[in-house]
Amino acid sequence: MLPRNLPFDAILFDVGGVLLTNGWDHEERATVLAQFQLDRAEFEARHPAPFNLWERDAISMQAYLDATVFYEPRSFTPDEFFAAICAQSMVQPDGALGILQELSASTEYMLGFLNNEPREPNDYRFKTWGLRELVDVSLSSCYLGLRKPEPAMYRRAIDIVGGGPDRILFIDDRAGNVAGAAGAGMKTIQFQNADALRSALQSYGVL
Repeated sequence: MLPRNLPFDAILFDVGGVLLTNGWDHEERATVLAQFQLDRAEFEARHPAPFNLWERDAISMQAYLDATVFYEPRSFTPDEFFAAICAQSMVQPDGALGILQELSASTEYMLGFLNNEPREPNDYRFKTWGLRELVDVSLSSCYLGLRKPEPAMYRRAIDIVGGGPDRILFIDDRAGNVAGAAGAGMKTIQFQNADALRSALQSYGVL
């Protein structure tokens, strides 16, 4: 039996909002800040610049927390705060984890992640849900030092995967990230829910 002529060489997934809930987006931050009775406006004013560096692995988690939370004495520890961050992570309702598991079991495609995440939450999420075992490559912002939707992030992913960008399918829930991938020449699907993704994959001939 001849091998099936596959429409893509590689399929790359975002993680937050597609497979799992977001790791440290505004809703997760609001929940944790309320838990520790921290001023949300003050935290959000301090958050953007150090978070940008943390997601690129340019600073440590402790440096990020020192800049945003522990710039003054607190009644809780950095470990307790990070545990609360991790507790926000769950499997995305009506998400794509089952589809990724199905594709992984088929072994037909190179599979990977192309996601923005700081190192410590990323490692926690990969380990807790066994994500690394499902894919061939992890192209996370904390490993590449780049963030979506920066064009260099997609160019680096294309270089690592190899082949033409049109042989890569990228799945993300955020329009800006999808547009960035499309601008780099990748084929794209904007994730909405599992059924819509399955239909789109079937239309591409993946499933």
